[in-house]
Amino acid sequence: MNKAVITGLRWLVALALPIVVVLGAARVMVNTWYPRYEYAKPDFPPDAYGFTQAQRLELGTVCIDFLNAPQDPDRAIQMLVALRLPGTDQPLFNSYELSHMIDVKRLTDQLWRVLLGAGVAAAAALGALLARSASRRSGYAALFVGGALTTALLTVLVLLVLLSWQWFFIAFHGVFFDAGTWTFNWTDSLIRLFPDRFWFDAGVLLVGGAWITGALVMVLGYVLGKRAGAPHGSSR
Repeated sequence: MNKAVITGLRWLVALALPIVVVLGAARVMVNTWYPRYEYAKPDFPPDAYGFTQAQRLELGTVCIDFLNAPQDPDRAIQMLVALRLPGTDQPLFNSYELSHMIDVKRLTDQLWRVLLGAGVAAAAALGALLARSASRRSGYAALFVGGALTTALLTVLVLLVLLSWQWFFIAFHGVFFDAGTWTFNWTDSLIRLFPDRFWFDAGVLLVGGAWITGALVMVLGYVLGKRAGAPHGSSR
């Protein structure tokens, strides 16, 4: 394997790792364990319009199941169309809320495809580097650099989440969704089920967990590089 190929594989691993770590953390969060954990907190704010925490959990779990459904968004949305406000025959979500949930599922489905592609590329490139003794040190260096890039990126995100949460939340939605499609009334079910506290805590867990993962990868690359007898930033 020549030096140019080794260098290319090394940078492929290093640049793919932040994608894998961040989207991997997001994939872990988009599961029913999180609403169970969040709604069970004794200080989680109650719904001012009458949902109990048990009702929030039941209905919120269906929303998570919708996002994880294998069907395309336009078919899977029937899971949410069928939901009713507790104790009534009225739809839980209005047409604007349903449209936004379709947009959310389209986005998450795309992100999971990106996660899969980046994960396969990083694993294949790292495997190729580690399979040969001549390029193994570059594999360790790629882990170190990828972990360092991840922690640097997430340090900025941690600060944004903790110090400027509202700006971060609005900016995030502004990047991924059309203006006017993701704002709702306080009385709408999406806001009642998933208030701001729900998303703030999710942001802290996601970014914090990804930061820790990136730091561990960086330390792993450094330690393995040291044991191999090469500086962590060198390549061969």
